[in-house]
Amino acid sequence: MVPLLNNYAVVGDASDPLTARAFPAPMRRERTAFQRDRDRVVQARAFRRLAGKTQVFTSRASDHFRSRLTHTIEVAQIARDVAVALGLNEDFAEALALAHDIGHPPFGHAGERALDACLKRHGLRFDHNLHALRIVEHFEQRYAAHRGLNLTLGVREGIVKHSRDYSITTHPELAPYFLDLRPPLEAQIIDLTDEIAYLTADLDDGVESGMLEIDDILDHVEVVRNAYHTVEEQHAGVDPKFLFHEALQLMQHRLTDDLISNTQMLMRIADVHTLEDVRNFPERFALFSRFVEVQRFEEKKYLYDALYTCDALEREHDKATEVVTRLFDYWMEDPGRLPAGYIEQIKTEAPARIVVDYIAGMTDSYILGLFEQMERQKLITD
Repeated sequence: MVPLLNNYAVVGDASDPLTARAFPAPMRRERTAFQRDRDRVVQARAFRRLAGKTQVFTSRASDHFRSRLTHTIEVAQIARDVAVALGLNEDFAEALALAHDIGHPPFGHAGERALDACLKRHGLRFDHNLHALRIVEHFEQRYAAHRGLNLTLGVREGIVKHSRDYSITTHPELAPYFLDLRPPLEAQIIDLTDEIAYLTADLDDGVESGMLEIDDILDHVEVVRNAYHTVEEQHAGVDPKFLFHEALQLMQHRLTDDLISNTQMLMRIADVHTLEDVRNFPERFALFSRFVEVQRFEEKKYLYDALYTCDALEREHDKATEVVTRLFDYWMEDPGRLPAGYIEQIKTEAPARIVVDYIAGMTDSYILGLFEQMERQKLITD
């Protein structure tokens, strides 16, 4: 049975302009356009490579820590729940959640910062959202008639705009993606479901790694402390480790419920009833309440101070910066060293952009192995 959608949801049927594709594609009655997009993303090489890309800890640290892929799956779970609660198009939200991180390079945000710094030397920038668009429109080659995954206009717009708005002045190439309009709610919820997922997971992985202590988290993070006390009252005498796991689940539920209820409240206040109303409103509706926003900021600051910038991870970040920067310089010194397919692209795009495209597609283990091999062969020297 097809769920009943609210009037502000994306319909997603054959008459919906957001289901348009750049190239003709056969229709299948048993699957919606957005279900097909979801499947195309899941079957893409870039999606599979997320299994080998850092979320917080590198894939070499432990098999138990989240990768960029497992994080993406967790975001999709939360996004589906939020979409159903708000009466949105669940297939559309799921496709966006699964695609939202495919533009990330190796080494997580450290790798992204390093690539951006490399490109800035050449008057360019690295943006993982826009790189994701390049992947789905150009790099993935699954079809005989065209390059790219041929995703719907709605999913491509959501990939670009789910976490921020872009100006037509600075990004005229993004004109087809309605830069004067807010994204649909299905896209708006992705950024915050992403936050809910990593705020939960990073505490979990931080404790698992031994870099964070449960008692220290409870001392500094109110939203976790409140959830922990609730769980402790229900399960007196249970090992703190298990109470903590339960508390994280409860925290995730509370953040999710707040996102749902606050989004509904903001839309009622603004008297918004249709998708057109959502698109033309000057602000986004998918937001946490002010109270939860304060708690979220406190947790993010704690994670930044206690985990993301701790000595052990800073050493990993420094190594990531070194590897990315030295490989970038190696290929920029002679772009002819790149694989043949990338050399061909230099005819139409800046060499720096093509070098970054090549590096960004690598997994952590691949780029580290390549770097070590090139060092042994003395292709790269200090």
